[in-house]
Amino acid sequence: MRKETLLNNLREIPDFPIPGILFYDVTTLFKNAECLREMIDALYEIYKDKGITKVVGIESRGFILGGALAEKLGAGFVMVRKPGKLPAEVIEETYTKEYGTDTIQIHKDAIDENDVVLLHDDLLATGGTMAATYRLVKKCGVKNAFINFIIELEELKGRDTFPKEVEIEALLKL
Repeated sequence: MRKETLLNNLREIPDFPIPGILFYDVTTLFKNAECLREMIDALYEIYKDKGITKVVGIESRGFILGGALAEKLGAGFVMVRKPGKLPAEVIEETYTKEYGTDTIQIHKDAIDENDVVLLHDDLLATGGTMAATYRLVKKCGVKNAFINFIIELEELKGRDTFPKEVEIEALLKL
């Protein structure tokens, strides 16, 4: 993977969504065919031999690469969404964020003890949303779970929210 290609196409927006935050806008990576191909190919190389049966994407940016990667891996794709968005029976996890609490849900029948899952989202900052997603899929009794991000903001130490044995990968570490 050519990290410089991704870095050169990553848009940075200062003071979004609040003053003092530097927002990394991955939509510029998605709209560029070369960047999109680079990311999908790099993720495929990391996970092609891990026995992934389901890719779990977190609403909403996690759906983009998650779905494409699932297809390339020959795996199913599962959505983790905010309450009220999934039509069938769900299980949920409530978690604390920097500015309050939030809840995520997954269809109760989406994954089970026979699955090896890859959890995917665009950004690892403090880790709250992904940690809640990890706990959610563990409730389903999966065989194993891997975690992946496009970007990791290392100074925020989001990795520290996960058990040490969890394999976490990020394409870009900033």
